[in-house]
Order: sequence, then structure tokens, then C-alpha cells
Amino acid sequence: QVQLVESGGGLVQAGGSLRLSCAASGRTFGTNTMGWFRQAPGKEREFVARINWRSGSTYYVDSVKGRFTISRDKDKNTVSLQMNSLKPEDTAVYYCNIRVQGFDYWGQGTQVTVSS
Repeated sequence: QVQLVESGGGLVQAGGSLRLSCAASGRTFGTNTMGWFRQAPGKEREFVARINWRSGSTYYVDSVKGRFTISRDKDKNTVSLQMNSLKPEDTAVYYCNIRVQGFDYWGQGTQVTVSS
């Protein structure tokens, strides 16, 4: 089993910044990717960003490109999401995701609220 613990959500004004972090523990050998998804009220969960654990290659949804940056610390088994120039439409519960040998695991979610 894999456990994920997220931190860093909160309330921020439009144009502000937040940094989310996610620490993975347990059976993480063979991690393929770590990333972030989000779910706004009344909407489906959507992909935000992910990072290839071995290569460090990153991928983003178009709406956050140039504003969000995902990074990893392989020694600490953590992934972070630096979110700049936040917009009200970024308001959502953000979920950390890890894919280990083809299996997906999820964090409990952290609320990000951007006020206009």
C-alpha cells in the first residue's frame, strides 16, 4: 500500500501564490509518476500536472501552463506544485496522485480557494 499526505492548501487572493506538497510513503518502489488533479464543485476531477519519476519530464493542463510548476524530491519521496498568478477558476480540492507499477493511489485532498 501507498500513503499520500498533502499539505499547503488555503485561501488566497487572485494573483497570489500557493505551494502544495505531497509526501508518499509505503510501497513506492517502482513509482511511475506523481501528480496533481483537482475537482471544483459540480465538476469532474481533472488532471492538472504530473511528473515522470525517473526522467523528471513534466506535463500540464493548458489552463495552468506558465503559472504552475511541478517538481519532485526523489530522496524525500515528495512532489510539490508551485501555483502562481492564481485565478478564481483555480478554486478546487486538489488531490495528489501517485502511480506505482500501474496502480493509482490518491491523497485525501486539500482545498484551494482563490478569491476575486
